[in-house]
Formats: sequence, structure tokens, C-alpha cells
Amino acid sequence: MFKIMIVEDDQTIRSLIAENLSKWQLTPIEVTDFEQVFTTFTAQKPHLVLLDINLPVYDGFYWVQKIRSVSQVPLIFISSRNTNMDKVMAMNMGGDDYLTKPFAMEVLIAKINALLRRTYNYGEQTSNTLEHNGLLLNLENSSAQVDGQKIDLSKNEYQLLQHLLRQHGTIVSRERLLRALWEDERFVDDNTLTVNINRLRRKLSQAGLTNYIETKVGQGYLIP
Repeated sequence: MFKIMIVEDDQTIRSLIAENLSKWQLTPIEVTDFEQVFTTFTAQKPHLVLLDINLPVYDGFYWVQKIRSVSQVPLIFISSRNTNMDKVMAMNMGGDDYLTKPFAMEVLIAKINALLRRTYNYGEQTSNTLEHNGLLLNLENSSAQVDGQKIDLSKNEYQLLQHLLRQHGTIVSRERLLRALWEDERFVDDNTLTVNINRLRRKLSQAGLTNYIETKVGQGYLIP
């Protein structure tokens, strides 16, 4: 799984990017100590860096020089600074792409995937399935299989299972699942999530996977 380092001091934007990266089976590394950007980079060895320009302590131009002194890892600047001079400077200092805030998340994801394909040549090797503990999820036809037995899933059940599988071993909060499925959880009855989880569990249980999805009271759900 590719690791994406996010150097962004706006916590809302950083969290939103991290959530969307996880949906695409990418591992987000969120930098929160902006004096230790380079230390985090060398320790984590990310496959791609998302770098804001306006940062506490040192700006993005400083950090791109530090990174480029040791690595040619693909790097995308994301910034509210939209002058041609900023963009030219960013690219000349080692940026591979530049995205101006506010931006559409699907555009950022497309740019990330394009850079990863060009850099690591993974394109055709990207799997069309997710597999964990006896369950195979087909990402092309939204179906699941257990020992060759096909499980038909509704759109919501598929999205829930995919999100939980991508995060297996990690507790996923109800709020995060609601956002993943319905974009804005404020307009969805909380009971809707419970109903969909119960339906999904019933189908998995009928296929022989009892207790495949665990409830962590007050925290969320977990596929261990």
C-alpha cells in the first residue's frame, strides 16, 4: 500500500484528505509537528508528499529543498497561493504538480494516482479485489465471495464492507462511515447506518462468516 505524507496545517483539510486517501487504499501519514517535517519524511519514507506552502515555522519551499536533497519522491504542492510566480517557483524547486485551494478531492486523487503510476509503474498491477480472513470483495462488480459462494450486496452494504476492509485492524467510527457513504452525516438518520450494518452482518453470517464485523461500543466498528 502506498504511503502518502500530508504536510498541511489546516486540520480540517488534512483530515479530509486522509479520509479520502484511505478510501483509495492509500496510507495517509499526517504531519502535525511542523518543526519535524524532514525527520518524519526520513523516518516514514512515503511514496508521495502533499505539501502546503504556508506552514508554521518554515514554509513549503524550505521543506521541498530539504526533501530534494535526499530524494526524488513525487511531490504535489497544495496551496491557496495562486500566482504564476508561486507556481513557477514551486515547480522549479522540485514540485511535480501544483493544486490551488479550494480544490475538488477527486482532482487531487486523480493527480496522486497519475503520479504514482508514472513513478512506480503500478497501473496494471493494481488489484481489483480486496481479500481478508476468508472473504474476497470484487471491486469491479460490487460482490463478495466466501469459499466460492457469491454474496450479493446492496450499494450501501458494498461501500460499508469496502471501507471496513480497507481499514481492517482499525476501529472505524460511525461518523466516518456515515461521511464515507452519505457525504454529510448531518442529513442522515443514525439508525440508517445500524440497519445497513445489520443487513451486511446477516449476509456474511449466512455465508459462514459469523462475527466478521465487531462493534466497539462508543467507538465504532472493526474487522479484526
